[in-house]
Amino acid sequence: MYRLHGFCQSGNSYKVAFFLNALRQPWEPVFVDFMNGATRTDEWRASTNEMGEAPVLEDGMRRLTQSGLILGYLARKHGAFEGRTEDEKLEAQRWILFDNHKFTSYFATYRFMKAFGPAAPDPAVMGWLRGRMDAAFSVVDKHLRERAFMVGDAPTIADFSMCGYLFYPNEESGYDFAERYPHIGAWVERMRAIPGWGSPYDILPGERLPVRW
Repeated sequence: MYRLHGFCQSGNSYKVAFFLNALRQPWEPVFVDFMNGATRTDEWRASTNEMGEAPVLEDGMRRLTQSGLILGYLARKHGAFEGRTEDEKLEAQRWILFDNHKFTSYFATYRFMKAFGPAAPDPAVMGWLRGRMDAAFSVVDKHLRERAFMVGDAPTIADFSMCGYLFYPNEESGYDFAERYPHIGAWVERMRAIPGWGSPYDILPGERLPVRW
């Protein structure tokens, strides 16, 4: 059985949890107390992940980190959602890199600062992030205008990677992407219909926290 170290506020942990469910693979959650600094301790970094990040996936003696790598590993191992052709597999990887660098990166940072940050966020920083978010979301919305999924005609690991933070309540980010970007909104609903989908707060360990700012 897989063991997934993560916590419910982590969209990156959720990407892997959702994917494991879609693959119909049993897995055991291992709570990471990120909000109270668990990943910043020398002990946790030495024993679990030197990068100080979640998720961490254990597959027997193998330990993997970074959600994009984990998704690719699981897709290859189970022969599903990787893409049907070599071109589709490369295209899925291309979108995962875009996701990690821009699409998820800016949005996840914006949401964390607004919902869970230790101090009220700087409006100038939030404005800069908002501009970068708008640019990245516009690219994806245009891409989804005439297709159901990011690559080919079926979901791939690119979709699981890119949707990870989009199932959290809008109040956590204050960013109603579905209204602003209707093609993304429709795509998220298609992802929600995949067997195995569940809310991050239902399938990952930890407690839902109130929005701070």
